[in-house]
Amino acid sequence: MADGRKRVHRFRHWFQAAWFALTNGYAAGFVEGRIYTGKSKVLCVPGLNCYSCPGALASCPIGSLQAVLDSGKFRFSCYMFGILMLFGSVLGRFVCGWLCPFGLVQDLLYKIPLPKNIKFLQKKKNMPGHKVLVYLKYVVLLVFVILLPSLVVGITGMGDPWFCKYICPSGTLFGGIPLVATNPMLAAAVGALFNWKMFVLIVIVVLSIKYYRPFCKYLCPLGGIYGLFNPVALYRFQVDKEKCIGCQKCQKVCKMDIPVWKSPNSIECIRCGDCKSACPTGAITSTVDRIKEKRSCSSCAHKKS
Repeated sequence: MADGRKRVHRFRHWFQAAWFALTNGYAAGFVEGRIYTGKSKVLCVPGLNCYSCPGALASCPIGSLQAVLDSGKFRFSCYMFGILMLFGSVLGRFVCGWLCPFGLVQDLLYKIPLPKNIKFLQKKKNMPGHKVLVYLKYVVLLVFVILLPSLVVGITGMGDPWFCKYICPSGTLFGGIPLVATNPMLAAAVGALFNWKMFVLIVIVVLSIKYYRPFCKYLCPLGGIYGLFNPVALYRFQVDKEKCIGCQKCQKVCKMDIPVWKSPNSIECIRCGDCKSACPTGAITSTVDRIKEKRSCSSCAHKKS
């Protein structure tokens, strides 16, 4: 079981890294300290992939949503809602577990060892107040992504991308820091706002070493949106009640601390696959597993006939 989970972990992390390299493949941007502005930038990738990352070949759905909400252009707003609904209805929070670059960063940070003999530094799945904090991301979504960009406008009639500007640690890590490091003019212009964003990033990085994916669990509005689709997305989990023996090993290995045996399509599930690897009876299956099984049964039946 443990070996199976390790293989899944390795494969998932390599997949995340490959996806990041593919969607942020504009190497010249990192060297020259400038943002790619080619035609592919009008498209959105599923995860929290910052538009301002020098290597980004496409845009972030949350950043794009804020941009159209404060523009007054109804047609483009519908386009962005449609993109989010498409990704959500097909994949749900699979995006968080497999296609989000900042999710990979948090996964790797959590692997950093801490002294086990010091109680304060022991690894934890959840932060104190977890049951309440999980709803904070919906407050962030409503206030910083939807309401403030739509309602608070300047003299030009345009609003600010509040979430990207004041909160998003992914934008700071993949966009702000590389641009400031490679562009002397930007480095000379940084001020209080950049310092604030660096403070937010540092806090989340430190928390991510002790707690598993705190940003995903408590602050990410994109994860909040995709989570709402988990129960109805094409990619779902299912527990075979006849095979399930109630051992609850699925929840024990789940770093999102979900009782998978009871709620396989929880809005918090990032589809990492640990529960499937840990299940001793193979009771947990995904949509893909069931499709493969049906094809295998059909093939066997066809050969017998």
